[in-house]
Amino acid sequence: MTRSPFLALAAGLTIAGAGIIASAWAAAPQPTRPVAPSFYSGRWYEIARIPNAGQRDCQAAYSQFTATAARAFKVSQVCRKGSASGPAKTFNTTGKILPGSGNAKFEMSFFGGVRKQEYWVLDRSADGAWALMATPGGNYIWLMSRKAVMDPAAKAGAVARIRALGYAQKLEYPAQAT
Repeated sequence: MTRSPFLALAAGLTIAGAGIIASAWAAAPQPTRPVAPSFYSGRWYEIARIPNAGQRDCQAAYSQFTATAARAFKVSQVCRKGSASGPAKTFNTTGKILPGSGNAKFEMSFFGGVRKQEYWVLDRSADGAWALMATPGGNYIWLMSRKAVMDPAAKAGAVARIRALGYAQKLEYPAQAT
């Protein structure tokens, strides 16, 4: 995955997957490294994203992943409207790690399974502190972090990696509660 970084991510990813928002991208690059299954547990904060209609005015967004079975998880995506202290909107969904992907590709189900969207972990830091998640069509990318506020040097490096992957669109940086 959306009205928060993850609510917004879910909605934005659903919108992106539905093709409602046009893009010039043919496809996202393939993931570069395998991901440990533990990647799909714990909290991920949204640090940067390509703007999308589903996440308009979404601040302090994060996704809380909870493993439910081998290769399966639940996600609660939270987005605050207007500011990092604005009213929270929560979106709950489920997901599964796609086999044969080194755990770097996953699918989330939205609206009771009516809509499914695949996401790829294009890259990540060696220590697992940040990751780049994108839709396979190349329309959207998100910089996610285990901390609400990233170290400036790590953030600059991650943003440079986004650019190196070919995402030249303007990124937006939602406020995070500190």
